[in-house]
Amino acid sequence: MDTQQNTALTRALAEVPGPLPTSGVIHITFPHTDRFTVVGNHLAQHPDLSCTAVGIAVRIQSLPQGAKVGIKALAAHCREGEKRIAAALRELEAHGYLRRVRDRLPSGRIITRTVFCNRPAALLHPRRPAEAPPQPAKPEPAPAQAPVQEPAPVPAPAPVQEPAPAPVPAPMQEPAPAPAPVPAPMQEPAPLPASAPVPMQEPAPVPVCHPTAAPPAPEVPVAPVVPPAPSAPLFVPRVPPPTAPKAPRRPLPRPGELTPELDRAATAFLSDLHRHAPQFTLSQDDVRRLVPGVAAWLERAVRPDSIRRTLTDDPPQPLKHPAKLLAHRLTELLPPAPPGVDDLAALDRPRPRFTVTPFQTCDDCDRAFRSPTPGHCRDCRETRAAYAQAAA
Repeated sequence: MDTQQNTALTRALAEVPGPLPTSGVIHITFPHTDRFTVVGNHLAQHPDLSCTAVGIAVRIQSLPQGAKVGIKALAAHCREGEKRIAAALRELEAHGYLRRVRDRLPSGRIITRTVFCNRPAALLHPRRPAEAPPQPAKPEPAPAQAPVQEPAPVPAPAPVQEPAPAPVPAPMQEPAPAPAPVPAPMQEPAPLPASAPVPMQEPAPVPVCHPTAAPPAPEVPVAPVVPPAPSAPLFVPRVPPPTAPKAPRRPLPRPGELTPELDRAATAFLSDLHRHAPQFTLSQDDVRRLVPGVAAWLERAVRPDSIRRTLTDDPPQPLKHPAKLLAHRLTELLPPAPPGVDDLAALDRPRPRFTVTPFQTCDDCDRAFRSPTPGHCRDCRETRAAYAQAAA
């Protein structure tokens, strides 16, 4: 009786259509009426974006126009730190969802605009203007029919006097696109004497216009539809994506000649490594793969204890792949080759010595001067030469 039952959840599960799956997620979906954002599956299920990048993208997409989406602005409302948010923004920028565009205002100030596109794939296909549906050809108007003239009424019998018949005006013809037969105008019959019977006159036949089919519209040659050339992307990322291909790894060093002595010494070194560092326990295949690298170190006259200390010093914790760490350090920390005999002879070769003139003290004025032999300085020599000339 102390177990709490969630009746609301039980009722919601009962309303899920179809049988419930035995494993996996069960969706209970209620339609949103307000405060919701439409997110495409291309973003929610992106195979190359991290969950942090997808969450940051959904948060940016839910913000109104003009909201601050910088690193510090997002860090103030999210639990992630600034480094994780900056890495997520770089991922979105690498996949085209986010762009940072530099723009110059009319005042001359340069600003950075942040543009977010909810479907970057649509930017690669420009929108076409909606084409109007072809309208059917209008049928040509049928030729107008001539007005049907009713027969004139028969006049009543007149007295004996015969009045003069009035002149009948000529009938007016209406313009028509196609000529139609126009019946001749009917003249009023002359009055007959009262004693004579009135003859009945048959009405003139009414012309019948048969409708003619409109001529077919001329066929207009339809030009073949040429698909538009793919336009260049609107934005070009200035920061290289963090998923750029890495440089290939350098191969494991090898000695000039893998002699049996080097092979035996390298195998013994790697097999005994776990006694000095237990975390570096290697398999037989790892030992055979790393033997050439250790042999290259031994060939360069490096002592085994120095190799062991260099390879096992300060390993990462926890160490998951000791063989990969040893291969990396054997390749990157390889010492230079020892100098040859000629290089050592060049070091022992005596350097050329420069001759330095010693100092001497003048016998007359005790002034110091440089000279290979003792004697007088230059001033004293010139004074002695002047005295000798004067005495001569």
